[in-house]
Amino acid sequence: MLPVDPSPARADLRFLLIDDHPAVRQGLNLLLESHGYTPGVEAATRADAKGCLEQATFDLALLDLSLADGSGLDLLADLAEHGVRILVYSMHEDPGTIDRALRCGANGYVTKREDPSVLLEGIEGVLRGERFVSERAGSSLDETAGARAMDPLFLLSDQERAIFSAVGRGESNMDVAGSLGISPRTVETYLARMVNKLGLSNVRTLRKFAINWRE
Repeated sequence: MLPVDPSPARADLRFLLIDDHPAVRQGLNLLLESHGYTPGVEAATRADAKGCLEQATFDLALLDLSLADGSGLDLLADLAEHGVRILVYSMHEDPGTIDRALRCGANGYVTKREDPSVLLEGIEGVLRGERFVSERAGSSLDETAGARAMDPLFLLSDQERAIFSAVGRGESNMDVAGSLGISPRTVETYLARMVNKLGLSNVRTLRKFAINWRE
């Protein structure tokens, strides 16, 4: 792969590389540099990534879904709220995970078993504002319809499912916040997102649905 002369537009773009394997992050930076991009800021955990978001702005995040301190799916909302485009780069190839990632805010999905040229194509497509799903990931998506019909909670992240279960047990926002180590306001934000994802009318309806739900 021959290096490409950096252009001002490419050199000015800022990347956030979120992966718990140093070798993967190094490989991503080598790929970026070889095509004229500035090396990205590296984050190994969700906590690291959130810290980076508080300190700088980014154009694109390359996000792994298996991190040492939890699922990368729970970072999607934080990244989107900071105006960062998101390309998931993951070993996970099951249709449920791919579908959840795309429906929860990812702008694209590439599996780690694909050629680096596919990843580069995804990076450039997402930076142009396009949705990019690699051929390998896209071939799995039509398998999700049955799973979604069987499980209305299919679209919820792990954190949202935990809150949903707590609400179903009759816990108050304060109780949920205390048990999960988050603020009551954050609980309210999650509840509002779940109302939208599940197509419900309001939080009261969500609470009733959660109480009647049997996982």
